[in-house]
Amino acid sequence: MLKKRIIPCLDVRDGKVTKGIKFKGNADIADPVELAGFYSDNGADELVFYDITASAEGRAIFTDVLKRVAETVFIPLTVGGGIRTLDDFDRVLKCGADKVSVNSGAIADKTLIRKAAERYGSQCVVISADVKRQDGGFRVYGRGGRDDTGIDAKEWIKYCVGEGAGEVVLNSIDTDGVKGGFDIEMLNEVCGSLSVPVIASGGAGSVDDFIRLFREVPCADAGLAASVFHYKEIAIPDLKRALFESGIPMRI
Repeated sequence: MLKKRIIPCLDVRDGKVTKGIKFKGNADIADPVELAGFYSDNGADELVFYDITASAEGRAIFTDVLKRVAETVFIPLTVGGGIRTLDDFDRVLKCGADKVSVNSGAIADKTLIRKAAERYGSQCVVISADVKRQDGGFRVYGRGGRDDTGIDAKEWIKYCVGEGAGEVVLNSIDTDGVKGGFDIEMLNEVCGSLSVPVIASGGAGSVDDFIRLFREVPCADAGLAASVFHYKEIAIPDLKRALFESGIPMRI
């Protein structure tokens, strides 16, 4: 049985790690390089780095900070924010990323995922979807959760995987930063039938939330969180030990 993964997320704005609630009210927390090194040394299976305002500001990702983070960690690194072209993929990979996460860029250019998968391989291409309940369904939002695209989340994810995305990060805007648990309903509805790895994001507040995620969402290969790790509310070694003792396959 494949091991489940625990993944901290660095939301970076103006060179600092920041965190908000439901994609709003962000406050700066820490230096991304120091925090990345801490997670790499303390049991994280992978690390996600998002430049959270790059798409909204229409600019390229901050490569200087990214290079320093990549040089610091010894675990797989996924990077996203402002990825709109193959040149953006190339630049981020040359900075040390192992995988590239695309969201708004794929919404704007429906051929981007296919072209990236053909050039770099599906294992390198991650579709990150910011999803929110709307009109009785689940809709995809763009530009860091600012824009309702009107796109059905389940159909969009299915399309992206068909185009060559090798992994999915599913971000629940409704539960982001609330610490009330992962969005179990949304995860099962949107990603229940996918054949590629799914990373669940948004809502982790306790060890029990991770246990429930892996027990109740068969499609979840990993749990991603930020606040509970950044503020030392949950230590990753303790979390992984508790998951392992609950019968969930983990690397410990």
